[in-house]
Amino acid sequence: MVFSSLVFLCIFLPTVFLLYTLVPSLKFRNGLLIVASLIFYAYGEPVYVLLMIFSSLLNYICARLVANENAKRKLVLVLAVVINLGILAVFKYSGFFVESLNSVTGLAIPVPQIDLPIGISFFTFQALSYVIDVYRKTVDAQKNYLYVLLYITFFPQLIAGPIVKYRDISEQIVDREQTAEKIATVCAVLSAALQRRFSLQTRWDRRLTLFSTQVTVTFPL
Repeated sequence: MVFSSLVFLCIFLPTVFLLYTLVPSLKFRNGLLIVASLIFYAYGEPVYVLLMIFSSLLNYICARLVANENAKRKLVLVLAVVINLGILAVFKYSGFFVESLNSVTGLAIPVPQIDLPIGISFFTFQALSYVIDVYRKTVDAQKNYLYVLLYITFFPQLIAGPIVKYRDISEQIVDREQTAEKIATVCAVLSAALQRRFSLQTRWDRRLTLFSTQVTVTFPL
């Protein structure tokens, strides 16, 4: 789902905002945002939403383990890094690796045709950064898995970033309030961003149209 699409602007975003405003409890608001974020991702990647949930659960467990003061916490961190980067490598570079191996060795290994999950780099590195921060003791390990799930799946930054540190958003996850001033600020920022996006798109379309009308191709007889 694209932020500038009619589905997002006219259906998804107003529905989530209305429901979020009507729900009085922060606990249920967080639940609503988790469900909305999963639906947002599943709209384009219905299968790989399970991969994202697995990633969040894996890194939640790893963070809880590295928070303990024992000799195995470094081993857990190494495993977290290897597993996260391994998953990323399988989806992004497995085809390239097999093709390179075939060209070097002369083999004919079938090249895997694996679709790249949307935003896999963003949510993988964001989840991994949380584990690393817990290991470095710059942030406490979160005991509530749903808070970690919301942090990783939150739809405004899920597929396009930026990567957000858990310590920068942890307080807002557990304690925040909705005010008219904040709503007005968000609406102003969203309107300005959409206006700029459509303005750039219009300019680009005009340049493409001008280019296509000026360029002619001739073929010799």
